[in-house]
Amino acid sequence: MALVVYLKTVTELRGKGDRIAKVTFRGLSFFSRVLENCEDEARFEQAFRWPIGSQVDGDEMLEIQVFNYSKVFTNRLIGTFRMVLQKVVEEGHLEVSDTLIDDNNTAIRTNISIEIKYQTMDGSVKVWSDGEFLDIPDDCDGTFQFETDSLLSGRSQSSGTSPGRSIHGIPTFRKTGKGVFSAMKLGKTRSSKDDHKKGDDPAILDAEDLDRKAMRLGSGLDPDTISLASVTAVTTNVSNKRSKPDIKMEPSSGRPVDYQISVTVIEARQLIGLNMDPVVCVEIGEDKKYTSMKESTNCPYYNEYFVFDFHVPPDVMFDKILKISVIHSKNLLRSGTLVGTFKLDVGTVYSQPEHQFHHKWAMLSDPDDITAGCKGYVKCDIAVVGKGDNIKTPHKANEPDEDDIEGNLLLPEGVPSERQWARFYVKIYRAEGLPKMNTSIMANVKKAFIGENRDLVDPYVLVQFAGQKGKTSVQKSSYEPIWNEQVVFTEMFPPLCRRLKVQIRDSDKVNDVAIGTHFIDLRKIANDGDKGFLPTMGPAWVNMYGSTRNYTLMDEHQDLNEGLGEGVSFRARLLISVAVEILDTSSTEIISSTEVQMEPVSNISESATGKMEEFFLFGSFLEATMIDRKIGDKPISFEVTIGNYGNQIDGVSKPASAKKKKEGGGESEEEESELIHNSSDEEAEDDGDLMSVPSTPPMKPVITDRNYFHLPYFEKKPCIYIKSWWQDQRRRLYNSNIMDKIADKLEEGLNDVQEIIKTEKAYPERRLRGVLEELSTSCSRFLTLANKDQNLSGRTKLDRERLKSCMREMESMAQQAKTIRSQVKRNTVRDKLKLVLNFLHRLRFLADEPQHSIPDVFIWMISNNKRIAYARIPSKDILFSIVDEEIGKDCGKVKAVFLRLPGKKGFGPAGWTVQAKLEMYLWLGLNKQRKDFLSGLPSGFEENKAVKGIGIQAVPPISLVYNMKQVFQLRAHMYQARSLFAADNSGLSDPFARVFFSTHSQVTEVLSETLCPTWDQLLVFDNVELYGEAGELRDDPPIIVIELYDQDTVGKAEFIGRTFAKPLTKMVDEHYGPPRFPPQLEYYQIYRGNCTAGDLLAAFELLQIGPAGRAALPPIDGPTDSDRGPILPVPLGIRPVLSRYRIEVLFWGLRDLKRINLAQVDRPRVDIECAGKGVQSALIQNYKKNPNFSTLVKWFEVDLPENELLHPPLNIRVVDCRAFGRYTLVGSHAVTSLRKFIYSPPDKTANNWAHTARLANGYMALTNGTSHSRPHSRPISHPSGDIVVNMDPEPNIKKMDTVVKIDATTDAVVKVDLNEDEKEKEKKKKKKKKGEDLEEEEPDESMLDWWSKYFASIETMMENLRAQEAALAEAEEREDLEIAAESAEIKADEFPMKGTKPKEKSKDKKSSKDKKKNHDGTEKRPPKPKVDELMVYNKELECEYGNFEDWLHTFNLYRGKAGDDDDNNVVDDDRIVGRFKGSLCMYKLPLSEEITREAGFDPNMGMFQSIPHNDPINVLIRIYIIRATDLHPADINGKADPYIVIRLGKSEIRDKENYISKQLNPVFGKSFDIEATFPMESMLTVAVYDWDLVGTDDLIGETKIDLENRYYSKHRATCGIASNYSVHGYNVWRDPQKPTQILAKLCKEGKLDGPHYGPGGKVKVANRIFLGPTEMEDESGLKKQTEEHLALTVLRHWEEIPRVGCKLIPEHVETRPLLNPDKPGIEQGRIEMWVDMFPMDVPAPGPAIDISPRKPKRYELRVIIWNTDEVILEDDDYFTGEKSSDIFVRGWLKGQQEDKQDTDVHYHSLTGEGNFNWRFVFPFDYLMAEEKIVISKKESMFSWDETEYKIPARLTLQVWDADHFSADDFLGAIELDLNKFPRGAKTAKQCSLNMVLKEHELPTISIFKQKRVKGWWPFVARDENDEFELTGKVEAELHLMTAEEAEKSPVGLGRNEPEPLEKPNRPDTTFLWFLSPLKAIRYLICNRYKWLIIKIVLALLLLIMVGLFLYSMPGYLVKKLLGA
Repeated sequence: MALVVYLKTVTELRGKGDRIAKVTFRGLSFFSRVLENCEDEARFEQAFRWPIGSQVDGDEMLEIQVFNYSKVFTNRLIGTFRMVLQKVVEEGHLEVSDTLIDDNNTAIRTNISIEIKYQTMDGSVKVWSDGEFLDIPDDCDGTFQFETDSLLSGRSQSSGTSPGRSIHGIPTFRKTGKGVFSAMKLGKTRSSKDDHKKGDDPAILDAEDLDRKAMRLGSGLDPDTISLASVTAVTTNVSNKRSKPDIKMEPSSGRPVDYQISVTVIEARQLIGLNMDPVVCVEIGEDKKYTSMKESTNCPYYNEYFVFDFHVPPDVMFDKILKISVIHSKNLLRSGTLVGTFKLDVGTVYSQPEHQFHHKWAMLSDPDDITAGCKGYVKCDIAVVGKGDNIKTPHKANEPDEDDIEGNLLLPEGVPSERQWARFYVKIYRAEGLPKMNTSIMANVKKAFIGENRDLVDPYVLVQFAGQKGKTSVQKSSYEPIWNEQVVFTEMFPPLCRRLKVQIRDSDKVNDVAIGTHFIDLRKIANDGDKGFLPTMGPAWVNMYGSTRNYTLMDEHQDLNEGLGEGVSFRARLLISVAVEILDTSSTEIISSTEVQMEPVSNISESATGKMEEFFLFGSFLEATMIDRKIGDKPISFEVTIGNYGNQIDGVSKPASAKKKKEGGGESEEEESELIHNSSDEEAEDDGDLMSVPSTPPMKPVITDRNYFHLPYFEKKPCIYIKSWWQDQRRRLYNSNIMDKIADKLEEGLNDVQEIIKTEKAYPERRLRGVLEELSTSCSRFLTLANKDQNLSGRTKLDRERLKSCMREMESMAQQAKTIRSQVKRNTVRDKLKLVLNFLHRLRFLADEPQHSIPDVFIWMISNNKRIAYARIPSKDILFSIVDEEIGKDCGKVKAVFLRLPGKKGFGPAGWTVQAKLEMYLWLGLNKQRKDFLSGLPSGFEENKAVKGIGIQAVPPISLVYNMKQVFQLRAHMYQARSLFAADNSGLSDPFARVFFSTHSQVTEVLSETLCPTWDQLLVFDNVELYGEAGELRDDPPIIVIELYDQDTVGKAEFIGRTFAKPLTKMVDEHYGPPRFPPQLEYYQIYRGNCTAGDLLAAFELLQIGPAGRAALPPIDGPTDSDRGPILPVPLGIRPVLSRYRIEVLFWGLRDLKRINLAQVDRPRVDIECAGKGVQSALIQNYKKNPNFSTLVKWFEVDLPENELLHPPLNIRVVDCRAFGRYTLVGSHAVTSLRKFIYSPPDKTANNWAHTARLANGYMALTNGTSHSRPHSRPISHPSGDIVVNMDPEPNIKKMDTVVKIDATTDAVVKVDLNEDEKEKEKKKKKKKKGEDLEEEEPDESMLDWWSKYFASIETMMENLRAQEAALAEAEEREDLEIAAESAEIKADEFPMKGTKPKEKSKDKKSSKDKKKNHDGTEKRPPKPKVDELMVYNKELECEYGNFEDWLHTFNLYRGKAGDDDDNNVVDDDRIVGRFKGSLCMYKLPLSEEITREAGFDPNMGMFQSIPHNDPINVLIRIYIIRATDLHPADINGKADPYIVIRLGKSEIRDKENYISKQLNPVFGKSFDIEATFPMESMLTVAVYDWDLVGTDDLIGETKIDLENRYYSKHRATCGIASNYSVHGYNVWRDPQKPTQILAKLCKEGKLDGPHYGPGGKVKVANRIFLGPTEMEDESGLKKQTEEHLALTVLRHWEEIPRVGCKLIPEHVETRPLLNPDKPGIEQGRIEMWVDMFPMDVPAPGPAIDISPRKPKRYELRVIIWNTDEVILEDDDYFTGEKSSDIFVRGWLKGQQEDKQDTDVHYHSLTGEGNFNWRFVFPFDYLMAEEKIVISKKESMFSWDETEYKIPARLTLQVWDADHFSADDFLGAIELDLNKFPRGAKTAKQCSLNMVLKEHELPTISIFKQKRVKGWWPFVARDENDEFELTGKVEAELHLMTAEEAEKSPVGLGRNEPEPLEKPNRPDTTFLWFLSPLKAIRYLICNRYKWLIIKIVLALLLLIMVGLFLYSMPGYLVKKLLGA
């Protein structure tokens, strides 16, 4: 095989220079010679040849690059030519000339011409054929242009001409072939003009090519690409004339489902506001629930659990807004003030892993003030449970960091923690095509009143987003309303609400109804990647769908208009756009409220949404069959509509842009013709006189059979066609189609891979590689195709951004697919399959185009003027393009369309029956591309046109007349069905199958009472006439529909399910023989609605009857079985090959049989049947006395197919033998797959050693690390071939490597590296060096109780889970490394994963990392005390141990009709009428002798040797119940009062008096003993009830345990084996049998040699030697020798014993979900418990272990407030204006606000210093293990009893300023967590704000360890900017005492006796002025104004002196003068 490319010339080059060309194919490049100094033409004339090993694929590429050559510099690229080799593959030889394209994908003038030859070995490529030139349409301007790329058309001819277009307008066929070949080139951008010619050679094989070349499937195809005919048999299309039908009938959306939303509000922190009383409100939709109020705290602790139940459709559920708000001081009288809210939609929670947020902090913001920032945090758990989801309680690896709020915000993965505020603008421009809402009656009434006929609808638009609504104005009386308004929402971005709801409503005083609804999914119009874009959309039209447009007063499908369910008709389209702008909240002019705003916007131009184009829709009805008989008596017609075009009720307007309206779709012809006369010339020329024909002529149906009719469309097939006008936005649909096709291909490929894996065929990895190869090529192909038509009008920002992001995604997907492909190995297929499934989801998500363009097409069946049933076909599926990948998947193909009932009628059984099945052909495209709209139809027809006369070339036909018809015989080989749906009350069905083909139908016989019928029947359909060309029919016959029914004696048969098949066709001239014939039996999956309802095993062949008649067909053997009458069996070549099997049945017993027709079952018997043979059990004489069988084993022989996959099911039936020989069926069970019961003889040679090694190594991973001590051995060689397993008593090894070596003598050695202990010891030494006081080295034995063990074990479980997570993460990381390495192509030696040395390196690194980790870990927490542990399973024990069905299986017996649920995974419990216990074993005969010759072989027991006997046995059952978690609240207050009820057989224990008040997480800590007799009483029910004072108690949930299976299991589930043996203390051995006795018994039962105890702590069992300690302490502390430890060691490693070993159940606690029959499938909480069983015939066990809950310990905390300092000063003095504060300190323990204590007041502190010497005393109860304070108090005055709360131990101290007449002012506070709080500062100076801000970084202490602490702590409060500020410091002393110590040394409160504190030495100013005013005045005057007064006095004296002087001076002077 070779590909030869002959490069001729390159012309129209620019400039002058040296040229060189590079030709590349499959990554291999050749360079041409250098042409020197060429000017505009370079003649290379050179050939390049590639020898190729595998066939060239049609979408491989050839690339030619032309360069300017330079000796010195790099060559400069002139242009590139790329071409897909599809055409070459088909033709084998081509000549091409075309233009080059430059880097930007634009065409340049340079041309290239080449010739290509492709030779294959087998000559499968045809040589040149039927060439046709382009017929050139006469276009007005003389030139003609083609659309899009040069992906044009035409076949080239061997002469080498190729069609093209010249620049001058005369079509020349050489020179500059601008647009040459379809299929040839990619990625060129060209402005598209009108195109009148479709190329029929698009880029991937098209239908016609396939037909013309008659390419057959499987002609030498690569095994990677062959698709399996399997369950998906129909989907594998050979040719492309038909598209595959959709098998699921029922609409999936719109059906209500049960949901339960549980919200736990744990606590709130950092709430903004001073001294508040916060309440949290949780609101979902309309439901609100409130927590209790916590007083005066900014960090309240609630731990309250709320549950909301809903029964709504998923869409409605996920759109509901969940709102968490904090309200301050709400009470009965006032609603309180809102602090902040947080909202998200339920869908966001549901899309989280496990559907939940766990322990996350919701950040509150204020909706009225968006500039304010964060208002606080609420910590909560939110979980959404749908039916069948089970919620796992996650534990996070970072539990201690939960206080790290920023790191645990309640936000989905990938949302930034700092969300900003944003404006969401939804612009509403206008709407079109609204329905005329009012009915004709109303219209007449209105007309009478108003007097004119106005439009009867007043529309407005309602937009809902994130719980807010905005409305536009109402446009009165308008069908084409124009709003031009925008609704503005303000919301955090990214928003946690995903959908925006836009609804057009009709404003009406009486009933305001929705006209249509559209949802915008924000994830689809935005991209959050680093190159992403904000949500943007439009301006674009969105189409709205809803109920039909016939207007009755009450619209029965009104829901559809609300957006629930699938719309059944077009309602309107609305022009909208969406934009988002991130707000800068710091700017001042911003509006700070989040109220919705309405603003006007400017109009947008017509062309903004795209250019109006005329579209043409053509449809042809080739067949209409399976019409429901209810509507079969009236004539039927079909109506097709697209938008409002074709709608007969309110006809359609041609859009305004086409400048005229036309009413009345296709009804009145006068109107039509008048319209045509008005039309412009261009219009008339264009179409002749084309009017739309939207519906077929009515026709009366003909009977097919009892249930169905068909329409007699024999050779005459009616057609419809509609012209419509839409904006041309095809590019959107094209891109969508390309991605959909990639996704469909991928899905089909993945189904194949899964099928190969399921059926265990060879090489699934090859097929997966093929799928990935195909994926990566198609993704790269997308990149070239999608990048076109960039400059079309109407392209929105979203179009551009989406294109970019899709291209990025596809590119990365292509890359990843390549990478993964290189990693697909045999063993990684399954993991890689999962990865590839993610690709599928991504593709489907990307393919969904958010901006609509052309509305969907609806097909309605109309009978008697009523619309009966419809089908909705997305317009993109039938949209035409000239590029093959872009064509819709059903465009121009025949599709089987099933019509269904509209709206709610379509749910449930009514919706499953087919209303009609159409074989329909549809084509939708631009009117100017119309030329080939018939090309996909089956050939052989003549067109029948409506108009006779001139120029009717362009008129589409109104019907097609087929003159070619072929006659066939169809043979349906109906072999058998399995796992059918139970349709009768007996729990069985009486199934028969009805086969439909074309207009024929036949039925198989009815087989009564079975769910697995083997009909073995051949149905022959003679003279089936099919129209069309023989070759096409061979490749693409119509589909066969097979329906299964249940025959009822009365009434009509009930539908069971339906499936489709394609027959294998043989034409007259073909030989009937291999490889195609005879056909193989295949499984077809049967669907009932959307659920599967079984499988059908059948084969179908369609044989053409030639001129010779039927005689020439392969002969049919006559009926063989005389009993069955004329029924033909499936012929020999088709039925499977059988061989002889023996099936042995173990009959053990029957359990829990319910009454049948009110009578109890008394004498049951079991009948086993398989393939017509069977066996009956012995009769149980008295079911009540003993429900077990007397004969245990029976067998029968049967002929079964060799192929295991074809094995028929085995039926188990239980009948009750009544008097007089009557039998009643009790229930039945079908074992669909017998594979797990096939017996394989044990392989003697392997001796189970490999298995053992695997277990020793891997068990820890499996069981979450049950045992600590790991097998350990030193390589000791033992001649006997023994294996030494040394149990190391120290459980400190975390990791180990096991090297297993197996010799011929099985001298196996388990080697373990031992250096771990040394590491540990060193660590301990290091730690000691660090000077840490390790207080808790060894715990005191007497301190430890069962709970210590339990809590230690839970911690271990958490650690193991974390380790598993880490290991998973590490594995992923490793895989990423591998991927990276592969893409970088590292050589194997350099690659660290291969070879040994690098591995060791990486291990050292790891261990050093571990060391580091451990150091960090050890510093933080003291080493774990060594406590014996048990195993905590976080699920039921049954899950871990395969339901204990190691030899005894339980088969549920069903009776009654199966429920129709969407999810089949929920078992219908009410159908289970009992259980059969037993087992099966099948093997091929004859069996080898050696098995039966073994010693002790009991021939009566067959393969079931060594099984215990099933006589009744008395057992003591001891049930330990520890606690329940997350119970569903049962009372109005959102709590429950749970108590335990235990039922077993007739005995019941109700522990009602010990109910636990108001608790959803009760700790019970109880054990109960019940005596029982197996088998009569074996089902244990543990239920939790809710105690009610009045009325009956409600069941919260219950769990059922099958004790019998546990009792008899080899895993020994009677009493768990403890990790250590001790005879006293908390870990006392609780089994009456000691380990040595248990071991001896096990060895005896397993016929093992041993146990032999040897010296030096060895024990030998079989050929294993175990080592262990040999001494133990008794109570008095004396050591004595014992073998118990050794025996226990063996028991704990029993799974390593060859042949009989299996894991024995350790001492454990299991966690079981509680279920409530009223809410099936939804967990109502969980219960932790375990069960011990002791047979009564052995010594009685000791007393039950005491697991009663720990009582909290009483403590007293004494807090002395010595001094305060630097307290901020709040008050201004009346007289002097000085700042001072009247300080006092208040304190309380969290949860005990009512017991708050205050110091006295330090008045008039001027410096912020206060002296108190005041003592607070807080008594409290504390649980050491849980670090919580326990408070019991009544919830309210009306509570009956006290409720117990557990609250973290936190002390709050606050500093206040006392005011007399107004409320006291809060100044600051500090909250100390008594378990870890920062050490107080030594002095006031050292005390700073950092002690609060950087709490995590500072060393912390616990008062419970320190007992006494003294120091300074800061008081803080928040300022206006929400920043913390320091408001004071307090010197306090904390002293903790136990209640006993406190009693011995009592102290007084405040400064009272005993031990009074001395009075503080306060300055004199600290008094009250109105009590001692004189003192106050003295203080005021003396202190402050002393100097002032002195100064004043001096001044006064001075003044007086001056005054006196002046006064006495004159007299004195006179005296002096007069000389007196």
